[in-house]
Amino acid sequence: MTSRPSAHLRLVPVALAAWAAALVTTMHPGAGAPVALALWTLSLLALASIVQAGRSGRMRRRIGHSGAIVVLALVAAAAAASHGALAQPARAEAERFALGGGRAVILQAIVTGKVETRATGEWGFDAVATRLVTGPVADAVRFDVAVGVQPVEVDRRDDLDVGAQVEVRGTARPGPAGDRAVLAVTASHGVEVTAAPPGLLAVTADLRRGLVASADGLPPPGAGLIPGLAVGDTSAVTADLDHAMKASSLSHLTAVSGANCAIVVGLAFGAVAAAGGSRRARVGGGLATLAGFVLLVTPEPSVVRAGAMAAIAMIGVLIGRTGAGMSVLALAVTVLLVTDPWLAGSLGFALSAVATSSLLLFARPLASGLERWMPRALALALSVPLAAQLACGPLLIVITPSVPVYGVAANLLAAPAAPLATVIGLAACVTAPLPWIQAGLTAIAWLPAAWIAGTAQTFSALPGGQVSWWEGWPGVVALTVVSIAIGILVAAPRAGRRGWKRTRMMSVVVVAIVAGVVAGGAALSSFAGRWTLPSAWSVIACDVGQGDAVLIRSAGAVALIDTGPEPEALGRCLDRAGIGRIDLLVLTHFDLDHVGGLDAVVGRTVTALHGPIASADDARLLSRLEAGGARTLEVHSGRSGTLGRAAWRVIWPPVESRAFPTGNDASVVVDIRGPGLPTSLFLGDLSASPQRALAASDALDPPYDVVKVAHHGSADQDAALYVLAHPALALVTVGADNTYGHPRREILDALRDLGARTARTDDEGLIALWRSASALMVWRERGGGVAAPG
Repeated sequence: MTSRPSAHLRLVPVALAAWAAALVTTMHPGAGAPVALALWTLSLLALASIVQAGRSGRMRRRIGHSGAIVVLALVAAAAAASHGALAQPARAEAERFALGGGRAVILQAIVTGKVETRATGEWGFDAVATRLVTGPVADAVRFDVAVGVQPVEVDRRDDLDVGAQVEVRGTARPGPAGDRAVLAVTASHGVEVTAAPPGLLAVTADLRRGLVASADGLPPPGAGLIPGLAVGDTSAVTADLDHAMKASSLSHLTAVSGANCAIVVGLAFGAVAAAGGSRRARVGGGLATLAGFVLLVTPEPSVVRAGAMAAIAMIGVLIGRTGAGMSVLALAVTVLLVTDPWLAGSLGFALSAVATSSLLLFARPLASGLERWMPRALALALSVPLAAQLACGPLLIVITPSVPVYGVAANLLAAPAAPLATVIGLAACVTAPLPWIQAGLTAIAWLPAAWIAGTAQTFSALPGGQVSWWEGWPGVVALTVVSIAIGILVAAPRAGRRGWKRTRMMSVVVVAIVAGVVAGGAALSSFAGRWTLPSAWSVIACDVGQGDAVLIRSAGAVALIDTGPEPEALGRCLDRAGIGRIDLLVLTHFDLDHVGGLDAVVGRTVTALHGPIASADDARLLSRLEAGGARTLEVHSGRSGTLGRAAWRVIWPPVESRAFPTGNDASVVVDIRGPGLPTSLFLGDLSASPQRALAASDALDPPYDVVKVAHHGSADQDAALYVLAHPALALVTVGADNTYGHPRREILDALRDLGARTARTDDEGLIALWRSASALMVWRERGGGVAAPG
């Protein structure tokens, strides 16, 4: 007997209740205990009411399943809240080690999460701290931490993997509210691997490294994708390919998700079935294979989460309820939130749940609607990425306020290749002990991987691939409304009740209005935007998020200091300012938040200055500039030149400095001044130590109209340098709501005490500066123009 569709949704309120309770108790830890107590009380009262009503046959029929769902929802919410409340005392005790942030610590920990490269170029990983030293005091502890470290500061890099024991030296601050990590540790003094991963974890780490090595000799960029598609190892994915995958909405293919688990479990299930195994044997084989897959790709929380969802689905198979997809999903979400309430604030978890539910609920109606315009097979194929994009798009606005135009088409083309690359890549991974077989399988896996890479690069290179959108919750709500409207236009029947016709008409109006507003906004942020900028501008701080990108103009010649983290954001700024040629590009150093947007200026740069080269990746980046026709020069203090009628001087780094050889502390620092141009000093990402050395070098020529504050306003500053520079305006290039807490209160207070005005791209958007007579003029995208004393 087939159950009604509504029956499969009965457990959804249970999952939502658990999610809400977990979110409240993790975001507001102090509320955990009273919320849990209140929910348990309500659960008991609801249960008592149902028992009392059950004595009456009429009431029992009226309450029915609804009463049971209410009780289950309250119990699930109470359990999730209780977990958060019970963990809070230990978390509060651990947070005291940070003492408000910036405290020096030494901790011993066990790595629990995959090592990933962040946008800033540093490595990040999750770990469980086991021992923590602060000053003379050493404590045995056990709590989650998030560690960030520059790759050059890691000892025994090849052994840094899940299960490894490490010693981390740096500074600690409390983790963000709602985060599983109690402390966020910046390993400014390095990470030492004291013990490699043990046992099976060592075996699986060797297998993953073997797959990376096997793919290394194949043609790029497909070769770098093979480990990512097979086991989620993105270490070989270049920054360019990573950007292309994200821009074309294909980055989910290299993240181990429920889809990967489903492929692996499906293969095992089918193999046992082909051998004549019973349902119990098929499920057992599927679960065993799933456990091995989770271990192979690293048992980090996101992978365990995906595996848990697949395991609960297998239980549904065992009990013969394969059709109850939403019930299985709701049960999986509830179990995971009760066992780990910090998932409630995880965007990855939300995307996973929303994407799965969208496929279960909306793919079929969308396919039926699309059949009106195209063949059934194509409609079915298109409905899956369309459902996922309509449902997940609003959540992705939280990360990047833009909408991928070609995402559905890119996923449609990549979809057939993804399972092939996953299955063949997995086979290549586990055959590492047989190199000749592994090499052949890896070569075969290269074909679908190269197709996916080519698809990503093709669509990311098309014009208009990203449409700018409103930021924050207004953007989320707006895109949700638009997604619903598009879904109605596609899936709603054309004929039928008058209500459907009205709904379709309203949807047309919503989509048309938003399309007009978005098109207008895109025009203003690009070619039409120059009409809104002051024509006299000499300096523009581009709003590129957490990174640096500053334009300088003198007598028609244009310089750009750094490119920000992404080419799209820089491209919008260049278009808005009407800049087609970069006469002088200064790459202060090679962190991604300073060079990640390089693609926007390749082919239109004349001369590029840069600091010390630290790696082969840095050299390849410069080679791309040279291939586009640019001349590249490594510069040190003493180098000088002209830009239009202005003169520039490089005053840092020193020649062949042993103290500051590469990285932030070897940032190229430029002094630039000229007629109509504010006297400006750009400090790159210098920390306090090189700032003191710069102040003592007698290279500064104060006072300055504008000083670009070092390292986005981090706490690691030397106030004496700013006293010496004596800026009229402090320019802070920083991303809104960044996870680093930039700009820090300490440097803002120091600048205020100097009498310097502050301009920030996170609060004020694009900032334009120029001199008018004796005044420094400041125009803010959000805030208008104002004159500051010169």
